[in-house]
Amino acid sequence: MSFVHLHTHSNYSLLDGLSKIDEMVAKAKRLGMPALALTDHGNLYGAIEFYKTCRAKGVKPIIGVEAYIALRSRHNKEPNIDNKRYHLTLLAKNRIGYQNLIKLVSTANLEGYYYKPRMDKELLAEHHEGIICLSGCMASELGRALQQNNQSRGEEIIKEHQEIFGRENYFLEIMHHPKIETQTAIKLATIELSKKLKIPLVATHDSHYLEPDDAKAHDTLVAIQQNNFDDNKRFSAIGEDFSFITPEEAVKLFSDTPEAVANTLRVAELCSIELELGKWVFPNYPLPKGENYDQLLVKQAEKYLVNYLINQLENPATIKTRLAYELEVIIKKGYSPYFLVVADIIDYARSQGIFTNTRGSAAGSLVSYLLGITGVDPLVYKLPFERFLNPDRPSPPDIDMDFADKRRDEVINYVKQKYGEDKVAQIGTFGSMMARGAVRDVARALGFPYAAGDRIANLIPMGSQGFPMTIERALELTPELKKIYDEEPETKQIINLAKKIEGGVRHISVHAAGVVIAPTTLTDFVPLQLDPKGGKIITQYDMYAVEEAGLLKLDFLGIRNLSILEDSIRLVKKIHGLEIDIEKIPLDDKKTFTLLARGETLGLFQLNGSGMTKCLKELRPTTIHDINVMVALYRPGPMDNINEYIARKHGQKPIKFLHPKMKNFLETTYGVLVYQDDLLLTAIEVAGYSWGEVDKFRKAVGKKIPEEMAKQHLLFVDGCVKNGGMKKEKAEELWNLFEPFQGYGFNKAHAASYGKVAYQTAYMKANYPAEYMTAVLSAEAGDMETISEIIKECVRMGLPVLPPDINESFGDFTVVKGAPSPDNATGHPAAGGVRRSEAGEGANADKIRFGLFTIKNLGEEISSVIVGERKKNGPFRSIPDFLERITHRNLNKKSLEALTQAGAFDSLRVDRATILGNLERLLTYNRDAGIDHKNQESLFAAMADTKSVPTLKLEPAPRATRREKLIWEKELLGLYISGHPLDDFRDKFTDGNSIKKAKGQKADTPVMVGGLIEEMRPIVTKKGDRMAFFKLADFTDRIEVVVFSRSYDQYKEFLVAEKCVAIRGKLSLRNGEPSIILESVKELG
Repeated sequence: MSFVHLHTHSNYSLLDGLSKIDEMVAKAKRLGMPALALTDHGNLYGAIEFYKTCRAKGVKPIIGVEAYIALRSRHNKEPNIDNKRYHLTLLAKNRIGYQNLIKLVSTANLEGYYYKPRMDKELLAEHHEGIICLSGCMASELGRALQQNNQSRGEEIIKEHQEIFGRENYFLEIMHHPKIETQTAIKLATIELSKKLKIPLVATHDSHYLEPDDAKAHDTLVAIQQNNFDDNKRFSAIGEDFSFITPEEAVKLFSDTPEAVANTLRVAELCSIELELGKWVFPNYPLPKGENYDQLLVKQAEKYLVNYLINQLENPATIKTRLAYELEVIIKKGYSPYFLVVADIIDYARSQGIFTNTRGSAAGSLVSYLLGITGVDPLVYKLPFERFLNPDRPSPPDIDMDFADKRRDEVINYVKQKYGEDKVAQIGTFGSMMARGAVRDVARALGFPYAAGDRIANLIPMGSQGFPMTIERALELTPELKKIYDEEPETKQIINLAKKIEGGVRHISVHAAGVVIAPTTLTDFVPLQLDPKGGKIITQYDMYAVEEAGLLKLDFLGIRNLSILEDSIRLVKKIHGLEIDIEKIPLDDKKTFTLLARGETLGLFQLNGSGMTKCLKELRPTTIHDINVMVALYRPGPMDNINEYIARKHGQKPIKFLHPKMKNFLETTYGVLVYQDDLLLTAIEVAGYSWGEVDKFRKAVGKKIPEEMAKQHLLFVDGCVKNGGMKKEKAEELWNLFEPFQGYGFNKAHAASYGKVAYQTAYMKANYPAEYMTAVLSAEAGDMETISEIIKECVRMGLPVLPPDINESFGDFTVVKGAPSPDNATGHPAAGGVRRSEAGEGANADKIRFGLFTIKNLGEEISSVIVGERKKNGPFRSIPDFLERITHRNLNKKSLEALTQAGAFDSLRVDRATILGNLERLLTYNRDAGIDHKNQESLFAAMADTKSVPTLKLEPAPRATRREKLIWEKELLGLYISGHPLDDFRDKFTDGNSIKKAKGQKADTPVMVGGLIEEMRPIVTKKGDRMAFFKLADFTDRIEVVVFSRSYDQYKEFLVAEKCVAIRGKLSLRNGEPSIILESVKELG
């Protein structure tokens, strides 16, 4: 007799299921099971993956869910009552049942979520069709009633569910977990009810892991889920078996009820789902009367072609042929509505002044360019359309849109308004248990000190983008890790257990960019839920499953540098009255290339960072193509080609091509392979591949699939010999050039799209430095470490950054213009008007002023009131004037103190300490000013005799010291503005003992550095010892310092935040990051 598992949990039962779907299906196949059900807790996360895997393995998939059922209504959410719930097993019989499961799970998440996503009987009745119901585990409503020996209530529950689902679709579920208290009694009572009411039994085994020896790994997962690693204080089912039992084991366990095992096959026969995967539908884009999607796309493309041809040097016939070819492919593929939808979204963004950029291979389409979807001309940059879309490509096109991050939600809201709230959602994505985290979690769960897990984890190398590191791979790569694994039993125990949980799904979150738009309500296609960390509606399917379900993913990525460009151009217009069209700036601006050659890259898009800056200084770029090359090559693997490109550009090495045909597409890169397109075109032109064949080649190279790579290697070399007339040795040499691009190749269109934005940011920084750096500061507000670096760059550029001021600050950072000088502007018609030169020095220099929004404890509302009043009635003349005019409820002790300590009143010539010493007096004056004068300009403005106006007298107070002011600035603004506590000791700091130099030393090197203690974090170890971590900062850099218990006890009087100290210690490399193990410390003085 065979057996079908009808109650199984995969790793999509987050941190409660250990089984991975592919392994679970493989075991079912190996055991000869004809079918298998997936019933994860309250979700359908793995449904599509499960369906596809089962189909591929020849196992019938049964899609289900172990649902949570509310005690009362799903709408009830009363503490201590509705935090409890029942379990129920639901299985889809057919396509209708599958769609009803989607509706049930979505509504449970969107309406019924209270600790867990809960359904109720009303909802079950509404969406019962096509669903088989098993009565559930011991936590079901029936199980709870029988646990309380309430047989009559049990019968009522059974009848309720039979009425909802139909007698033929309801089965009594029994399990065999005798080590769990009352479970056997529930099983026997259920069998009795089955006999009495003539309801068929079905045997299940609540599987949470595959093998019995996986129990400890599963228990560890549950400990991680509960964040409770004390076995004595949490529920543990470690003594019971929840593995994926064999049919033979099932027959044995249920020998007293063989019909329950047989009925698993009966249920499996009742279930038959056929899903049509990979057939895409598009949003219902509104069409003009009498036109279809194809006609409208052709009409719009040809309309914009007229203007495009005016300034083209290339033969118009060639351009028209290219356009006709692209349109033919798009129309035959059925993608016309997709292009129209995207074009409409981009058009809306531009109409609202929202900066946008479309990246990726879509920039290789002339249709995309003419419709305004992309901003890079594919003919100018020689971008192939086929890399984006070709007749043989089975997968859909992918148009990735970038928007200014501060305004991305505006675009998504537009889409919701246009197509309907119920048809638009962001896509969910899953976070996995990575190798290092798995090791640390397992070590904690086993009761080892944090240091034990940390030591092992630090020996696991970091993975790379798209290729995460695994524990198995780390054991191969790291001899030290292999050594302690072989020699230390505790380490082997930790690693072996970590291997079992590694790669499992840990949580769901919101995809950074993905959005779906459906033609009908989304729950016709995918299950929905709320983002656990926000309130946004997201899909339970990830981006791959979403597309399999029929919805194309649209990328709406928020890019900070687009916000920076948008804000900087707004500031230029506000300050200079100039309209800059960023799409029409000259691409040969000398100041821009000079700035890049000097390495002044901080704040630029894609071009910052020490390594990139070094390369740019060596490259000395002179064209936009140089920037595109750097964007493409500066990544692992292809990076080695940077030096070759630089050498050939500057004539230090000869330009050569391994095959004459390669000159056609490598001429602008001096014969150096730069883009993924270069590999593909080599395969086409030299090895004779078609675009359909080269798509497989691209995937093999991009994903580093060993078997496919070996196959492509033979095909490529053979093709180069036969089609390209090359000798086999030369063909092998050419193949070897591809190796650095495995997994890291940047397509040319993507590089051109990002290179354009990179150039635009460099142009604005070079020509409008104050406006650009102000926008950068506003964009990074809140990240004090980054703000500190930007301020250093501003100072280097001759742009002083000043504390907030009630008469000059706005909400965000702002430019304070210096006095104009005869040589501070030059004409530049192509940019749309006049442009600023580099920032000047001294009194005439532009300055940047902190915004009021940046002041801690102030709040945006009162900040906006202050700015609005100043705009309306002019600058504040004095403290009394300020108090009379700002009578808002949020001007209170906390906000007035924050303004004062941040230095916002300094320009009114009243010492900060004096204001702080008179806060109550000032607030009383302010309250009096607001009484019955809400609509007057000033409390005393109506008095004719100004001599009778009472004056505000402040009690004298000792002047605030420089150190007090610095401490206040750090507290309220996050960093020091008017000076630095280390300024008094500047003569003691040299390049030889700087933190920057210390960080470049080898591990265990003795170091001596001085600096300011930041972010002091004392902790107590499990042994009860005290130790600490703190950041030490000097004028060059900052570094973490680790203070073990012996040193902490000896020097704790010096280990105080904001204290200036000198320390001795040894450099340590932890997680690849340098830190110092403290040995001794003394206070500077």
